[in-house]
Amino acid sequence: MSIQLIPKEKQVKGAFDGGAILENKPIGFPQERGVVHPYSNLFYWANAWSDRGGLIGEHPHKWFEIMSFVLDGEIQHYDNKYNRWLSLQKGDVQIIRSGNGITHAEKIEPGGRMFQIWFDPNIQVTMNKQASYDDYKAEQFKEIDKNGIKIKNYVGTDGVIEMDSEEVVINELFIPKSCDKLTLVERKIHSFYLLKGEMKIDNNIIKEDDFFIIENQNDLNFNLNSDARLFHIEVPQKLSYKTYLELTKF
Repeated sequence: MSIQLIPKEKQVKGAFDGGAILENKPIGFPQERGVVHPYSNLFYWANAWSDRGGLIGEHPHKWFEIMSFVLDGEIQHYDNKYNRWLSLQKGDVQIIRSGNGITHAEKIEPGGRMFQIWFDPNIQVTMNKQASYDDYKAEQFKEIDKNGIKIKNYVGTDGVIEMDSEEVVINELFIPKSCDKLTLVERKIHSFYLLKGEMKIDNNIIKEDDFFIIENQNDLNFNLNSDARLFHIEVPQKLSYKTYLELTKF
């Protein structure tokens, strides 16, 4: 099996608010020169947390679809559409379709943690759209059992989140120790972030906060020492449009 493993130690590091907010980034911005560069319509992925709480001040976004998944604690967000702060709790998700422009700010409350993940829609279309966003509460997401694995689907067959970026599937997987196989769609790129547990895939030991990429495989075989929590994003190998990087030749 071909696997690209990026352990936490080799991911791009970041900080905001004088170090109050810290980040490890499996996929950093192109100028950050990380191990992994944007691929397909998956442009950026950061794991951000704060022990004492911190602020990312108001800043602009345009074109991209920006998703925030609250993993722990509470996140507050503000934008110039509503002009007020709103709360997101553990399990909640926000999507910003930044279109022709929006300004935004975030607070991570003490003990809070989130993924922020950027997707690259067809910006030649979205650059002319009005910006919009939706907040989704944890209870809106269905959880199904498939071969012993509990799957929470955010985007895809059972997901309630609507995106402009094409053919994206986002799942959170809760895998019991007894399981040793996950079925994949072969002609997709599969990106995984291990939130809990330890996995062995071939000769690779994957620990918490490690990231790995698999493609051209119809299944993933592994061994677990304990129950695992795995975040999974599936994107196309080839898009029907040119990406931001292809258009700008960054």
